[in-house]
Amino acid sequence: MLRHFFRKTPIAWRQLMKDKTRLGIAVAGIAFANILIFAQMGFEASLFNSSTAPHRTLNADLVIVNRHFESLYSVKPFSRRRLHQALGFEGVKSVSPLYIGLGSWKNPQTLRTQTILVLATDPRTQAFKFSQINQNISQLQKPNTVLFDQTSLPSFGPIATLFQQKSIVETELNGIKIRVGGLFSLGTSFAAYGNVITSDTTFLRLFPDAPISNIQIGLVQLNNNVDIKQVSKNLETGLPNDVMVFSASAFQDAERAYWGEATPIGFIFGLGVIVSFIVGIMVVYQIMYSDIADHLPQYATLKAMGYRDRYLIGVLVQESLLLAVFGYIPGFSMSLIIYQVAANATMLPIFMTPQRSIAVFLLTVIMCLISGGTAIKKLQSADPADIF
Repeated sequence: MLRHFFRKTPIAWRQLMKDKTRLGIAVAGIAFANILIFAQMGFEASLFNSSTAPHRTLNADLVIVNRHFESLYSVKPFSRRRLHQALGFEGVKSVSPLYIGLGSWKNPQTLRTQTILVLATDPRTQAFKFSQINQNISQLQKPNTVLFDQTSLPSFGPIATLFQQKSIVETELNGIKIRVGGLFSLGTSFAAYGNVITSDTTFLRLFPDAPISNIQIGLVQLNNNVDIKQVSKNLETGLPNDVMVFSASAFQDAERAYWGEATPIGFIFGLGVIVSFIVGIMVVYQIMYSDIADHLPQYATLKAMGYRDRYLIGVLVQESLLLAVFGYIPGFSMSLIIYQVAANATMLPIFMTPQRSIAVFLLTVIMCLISGGTAIKKLQSADPADIF
């Protein structure tokens, strides 16, 4: 059956190759739709990847947050006492506080200020799991010292270059003179264009209005071979109801859900994919409809010769599949270039993945098949009597 179907390929191929201008327009239209879909999916993925980057650095099996938690970038504080209470539960090995705030960073060269995400913890604890951070964490025991994210936007100043050249870089954060004690790589996000890590004592100097008894995130490490779900359940029921407990993966999922469902950004990217898909359908439909209309006498002749609609529909499906392949290749190639340009310009994690490339190809095939299926009615209207 499949072999018989592909025997129609020469007819479909010749139909497409006969008018190369029309074929070029169709390929360009499909490629444009592909580029739009790739762009929307890539930007949406970068939104989720960048917004959960801080979550992935945290060394925790469970995370305690305020009951009304929505996003790490606007997290509400809760009493640090809850963290000490959690330490008394069976299976809990250690706890670490995490302070979060948005500070005002002064570019040491231009003296312009820029909002930056500030993460802080007790440097004697293992709050982070990236070796790049932990190898310099002891520097934070010095007063007014920070680790700077070298993948922050250039608007914060050439901090990494200055640090590597001089080893001492000083500027101001929230109007307080601070020194850069090391570098790490985390990346920008839609909510924060740069990041620094500091100690809890320095954080309280930078944010004097923040109560010392309150923290934003509680990191909980468990003993080996314990049931994480059971310990999480015990903490959820045993601690006062002003906090809630997430597993590390659920903590990331909650952040993704916030950006995907509670903010307009996620909706816009999702809508963009749908609109791009519809644009592609309309472009391919117009091309295929015009092609059928121009060759209607030939289709009618084939019907007069005894060919059934099923055979002719098979030819149309072949054309749809060929158009999908022809349009996908340039669309994919251009999207790779766009990803690279966007990633360099924004410092966001925008890159192609095998899963996305396959998903867009399948969407392209479906898009072309829908267009072909919509144009079938015109094909079925070919009447052999009209040519005699």
